[in-house]
Amino acid sequence: MKFSKVAACSFAALLAVTLRADNARFDLVGPKIDVRVTRGTITLPIAEVPNLQGGDKIWVKADLPASQANHLLIIVTFLRGTTNAPPDDWFTKIETWDKKTAEGTTITVPAEAEQAILFVAPETGGDFNTLRSAVKGKPGLFIRADVDLNEASFEQQRIERYLAAMKTVPQNDQKAIQDRSAKLASTLALKPNADCFKQSVEQQVNCLTQSSAPVLLDDGHGQSIAESLSTGPSSDFINAASYTQPGGAGLYSAYVGAVVDLVHLVTLMHTAQYQYIPAISFPQGSTLNLKLNAPPSFHKPESVIVIGLPAIQKTKLPPLHPHDINQVACLLQPRMILPLEGAPLVFSTSFAHDLVLHLNRTGAATDIPLTPEAFEGGLIVAKEKQRESLQDTKRHDDSAAAAKTDVKIGTSSDLTITGTVRGYFGFDSFEGPTLTLQQVDGKNWKIVGDTQLLAGQDNHLTIKGDGTACVEHIALSNNKDKDVEVTFKPAGTNEGKDANNTLDLEVPLKKVQPGGYSLAIQQYGSSDKNNVPLTAYTGDIHLEGIKIHQGDNKAILTGAGLKDVVSAQIADQAFTPAPSGNDDKTVHLDAKAGVSLGESKDATVKLKDGRTMTVKISAEGARPALTLLSFNDTPTQQSGAIPISLGMKDEIPISSKLTFVVQTKEVFPRTQTVEVSTGSGLVHTSLSIAASNLILQDEHTAIATLNPLTAFGQSAFGKLQMRPVAEDGTSGDWTSLGTLVRTPQITVIRCTTPDAPTCTVEGTNMFLVQSFGADKDFAKPAEVPTGFAESTFSVPTPADGKTLYLKLRDNPDAVATMTLPTPVENPAPAPAPSPDSNTAPDGHPAPAPQSQPPTPDPAKPSTPPAQPPTEAPVTPK
Repeated sequence: MKFSKVAACSFAALLAVTLRADNARFDLVGPKIDVRVTRGTITLPIAEVPNLQGGDKIWVKADLPASQANHLLIIVTFLRGTTNAPPDDWFTKIETWDKKTAEGTTITVPAEAEQAILFVAPETGGDFNTLRSAVKGKPGLFIRADVDLNEASFEQQRIERYLAAMKTVPQNDQKAIQDRSAKLASTLALKPNADCFKQSVEQQVNCLTQSSAPVLLDDGHGQSIAESLSTGPSSDFINAASYTQPGGAGLYSAYVGAVVDLVHLVTLMHTAQYQYIPAISFPQGSTLNLKLNAPPSFHKPESVIVIGLPAIQKTKLPPLHPHDINQVACLLQPRMILPLEGAPLVFSTSFAHDLVLHLNRTGAATDIPLTPEAFEGGLIVAKEKQRESLQDTKRHDDSAAAAKTDVKIGTSSDLTITGTVRGYFGFDSFEGPTLTLQQVDGKNWKIVGDTQLLAGQDNHLTIKGDGTACVEHIALSNNKDKDVEVTFKPAGTNEGKDANNTLDLEVPLKKVQPGGYSLAIQQYGSSDKNNVPLTAYTGDIHLEGIKIHQGDNKAILTGAGLKDVVSAQIADQAFTPAPSGNDDKTVHLDAKAGVSLGESKDATVKLKDGRTMTVKISAEGARPALTLLSFNDTPTQQSGAIPISLGMKDEIPISSKLTFVVQTKEVFPRTQTVEVSTGSGLVHTSLSIAASNLILQDEHTAIATLNPLTAFGQSAFGKLQMRPVAEDGTSGDWTSLGTLVRTPQITVIRCTTPDAPTCTVEGTNMFLVQSFGADKDFAKPAEVPTGFAESTFSVPTPADGKTLYLKLRDNPDAVATMTLPTPVENPAPAPAPSPDSNTAPDGHPAPAPQSQPPTPDPAKPSTPPAQPPTEAPVTPK
């Protein structure tokens, strides 16, 4: 009674402190304890022992550093029920500092024991008796603590396996993150937080591994491991706690309910000498790695670390079963995977060991070593056996092994055989599921159905063969371009015997050109490829019609998806797409000569994929046509401006007046107009008889006049062209007239002296000049900055003293010239001095002669008269 009162009073404060301490987060490293268990002639490390049985021998040794200063006491205790206190001889004291126990102590599990628990306590007077008295006084509390600690350890090992695998997934691969999480969750019976997948891709892994609270599902072993947390209020408490802010935010929040309950239990066991600290076990080999949620104290009340040992009970073998009962594994695959589920402890602990796949075929028995892999979602072929198999042949006859019906025995030449999973769970042998295995290459590949692959989009395809499990890789190939990877998976909708013989393919053809291809099928264990021919057709193409004028060599094809049109055959002429002006709905077609349609009503269109399609011809009357007989431009000189001579004959000053003569074969229609436009089509105008800028000379000939500056404004430049346009809007071909250019208005050119490097020009619109040059080679040009708006500009002094060269922005390939109104005279070279004239008789330099004023040349005026601008003659172009 006295003990109970002390426990109840002394630990009230500890409970509040412990619950505030980081929400019972287990992140402190505790001491290491080495444990091995021997049953009969077999000894296993503690990591491979899921349960104990009466008569087992437990070897315990503290794995403490050589510098361990504090003496620690290990007490191994066995329990037998909440109302049946254990006898004194069920408590074993191990003094870790004593040389007699330095190499370990062996304890035998009593026949009637139901639980085993281990304490680590500091050495104090009466420590062993005090702790034994506490356990015997309330054995139920320690039984509950042992169950909770074991369950928490099992749960945390599952979660840690999930966390470790998720941290290796590429952080920016959405599909990889979801696939890996789903596979791990299925294998380990976890339910990750689905809200994590609503975050950005970069945050999903962090959410799943740090802030997510994976909810534990059924562990596959029912209630045989621990009843208290798998059903009832405790289970509800765990799930509820994992979604609260205190519980859900912790890294170990999935089992926080068990931890909080455990803290409550050990609080009730507090005495004046001891405070109890729960430890979560992470077995690795023979070592129990411990994690604590509070630092141990070596001052009163001193700390006692409580460690749960495996439950003492009959073994329940793992209920492994195939993920898909119809799935076939490939025996030829170097890293063969057997997708299995139903027993998370197989993948999160080392309880299942020495696993093999026993091949059920005639000849020498073959057992292939297997290893559990949570990320792969099953058992994989082990690269090498991690330990020697147990040498107890009688264990395969153990009654605990699942009874299996007789399986069919195959031969080495059969397409498929069966294999049975065998191994050990702790000390007990077990026989797992029997699976179908493909052991030779598949063959007889063919495409199922009449699906047509369309280039430019992703396609779904189904192929069939005799055995599809050993397909390693599929690519789309044409032996010219780089192969295109094809993803595939077993067809899930097929039934019966065809379920394992078909594959669903996703064929990416967005960047693939139409044409002939093959599916190159690579199988495991073979360097040869099986090729299945197929054709990628042009997708989403629709032909509406071809419009053509009688006798024309141009046509227009309309429809949808026309970018893959190669040609069109109209009557006896082959038309091909024009180099420009085409899009997905309209293709302009050209031919070498005009075509006479005659009785032709249909045209044949050829596509890039080799197909041909028929399209209706819409025939119309001949398009209007004009012949340019002559063309003249008469420059209009601006008052006071110095004339600029253009460098090419086809250049047309924008300030000029254009006159050109056109002619038709037939009578010139009075409603027909002549459209004049720049090459870009941004500015245009129409000339017509009604507007009096198109005057008929006779029934076939018309004279057109146009002032570009008035018609187009000061911003027009570039290629100038004209074409006839009928009353209904039908237009003829364009005819080039020349290049429209703009020139600045330069009124003054000042050159100070012949020796000066530059002259100054004055005027407006200097920005229309790209550069000025002293000669036609433009060795040292004066570049006019873009957007130059000043009225004066420095230019090179003309090399010949009279001609200034210009490159206009509207046509920089041509060189224009300006003649200076007043040429710059180059000075006459000074005569070479004679030796006698420069030297005095005494050897000293002679004095310079008196300078004389120059004698004017009567044939050359000192100031040339201003030259009025002359009008250039109008010549045909």
